Amino acid sequence: MAGASMGGRGGLTNEPNVVPMIDILLVLLIIFMMTIVQDRKAMNVQIPPEEQVERQAAEESDQIVLELLEDGGYAINTAPYTKSQLDAALHEIYDNRPAKLMFIKTARNRLYQEVIEAIDIARSAGVQVIGFTPPDKNADEGG
Repeated sequence: MAGASMGGRGGLTNEPNVVPMIDILLVLLIIFMMTIVQDRKAMNVQIPPEEQVERQAAEESDQIVLELLEDGGYAINTAPYTKSQLDAALHEIYDNRPAKLMFIKTARNRLYQEVIEAIDIARSAGVQVIGFTPPDKNADEGG
C-alpha cells in the first residue's frame, strides 16, 4: 500500500524544460543583431559650404556643364544641341583636354532614363568624372 501512494506522488512528468531553449534563442538574437550592424554600408559624402561652391563657380569658367533642358533638348555650357549632336560635340571638347570632368544639370521633368543615356554618351566621349549640380534655388521659388 505504501508503494501505491508513492507511485502517485513521484511519477514522471511531461513538462518540457524551456530554459535551454530560451538561452539558445537569446544567443541567436544577439548574433543576428551583430550581423545586421556589420552588414550596413555607408558612403561618405563631402559637401562643400555654399559660399565656397559659389566662389568656385565664379572662378572656374572652364567647366563643362551638360544641361538636360525642360523642353527635351540638351545644352553644353548654354549652347543648344540635339541628342544626335551630343557625341560629336563632347568628343570635340574632351579629345584634347587633360581633365575629363563634366557636370550634369537636369530639369525636374526629365526622366531618369534620359539622364543615364546622357551619362553613357559622355562616357563614350572619354569623360571620366561626372558630377551633378544642385537645383537652382530661384527655380524652386518661381515654380
